[in-house]
Amino acid sequence: MDQTTLMIFGIALLAALGIGGVGFVFAGGEKQSDKRLARVAGPSRSARQGKADLETDNGEKRRKQVQDTLKGLEEKQRQEKQKINLALRIERAGLDISTRTFYMMSAIAGLMVASGAMIYGFSFLVALLSGFVGAVGLPRWVLNWITKRRQKAFTEEFANSIDIIVRGVKSGLPINDCLRIIATESPEPVRSEFRDIVEGQRLGITLEQGLTRIYERMPLPEVNFFQIVISIQQKTGGNLAEALSNLSKVLRDRKKMRAKIRAMSQEAVASAGIIGSLPPAVLGLILVMSPNYIDPLLQTTIGNVILAGGVTWMLIGILVMRQMINFKF
Repeated sequence: MDQTTLMIFGIALLAALGIGGVGFVFAGGEKQSDKRLARVAGPSRSARQGKADLETDNGEKRRKQVQDTLKGLEEKQRQEKQKINLALRIERAGLDISTRTFYMMSAIAGLMVASGAMIYGFSFLVALLSGFVGAVGLPRWVLNWITKRRQKAFTEEFANSIDIIVRGVKSGLPINDCLRIIATESPEPVRSEFRDIVEGQRLGITLEQGLTRIYERMPLPEVNFFQIVISIQQKTGGNLAEALSNLSKVLRDRKKMRAKIRAMSQEAVASAGIIGSLPPAVLGLILVMSPNYIDPLLQTTIGNVILAGGVTWMLIGILVMRQMINFKF
């Protein structure tokens, strides 16, 4: 074999080795790069997946805790609604009297009303019915009126009290100090209600128990919202300032809506008041101007029955009109 043939054979061998090397680089090198990329990216992808799974688990746990808290609060409120008695009604009205004193005042009111009816010449049956109304109906009506007035005053100032807590929490104060500020600087009846919470905490009563006690005395949706927010925040955590800020905004929006509904329903309320007050007003004018004209209605048995029937139908009509103009909001 001459030198030229050996040279050609060597060149062909080198060319084959070069082509094989290039193919190995593109084939094996790509696999090696994929392996290196998989080793680098693999832990990050699994970590992200594990983080997502952890966030999902935490969200499920938090949702379950919130649901359990709400169920517990609803059960407590359902039980408390069954415990409403006269002592609790007196406490809701903010009166510092015992049930015995209330019963004594009711009996005195009944005797005064019955005596007044006898003095004005009404029959014994009418005087007896008037005394029953004065002893049973009138004191409870006054108690409910005082309670509603107190609850209305509480609702007017409650949103401002929540704003005090929001600003205090944002500035770094603990919630107990914020409650203490409300208990000393807010107007009544908010001040006295939150004072009971502060004094209860000194005796070992928890904040949740104190809020439950406030809701017993003030069974308002606003207090219920506040109780739910605080209870959930204590058990599940979260941004208390943001939650209470949203609650304050909701309460103010409810107040605006309530005022708007009241303004739109004033015409119906005025009409019902005029219609309901006309018969008693006409009866009073007749008694003053011509007492003898109405004596048969007051001094005879048939007249008393007619008068009792008229009063009954009048009360039914007033109750019907009240339901028609009583917008629940």
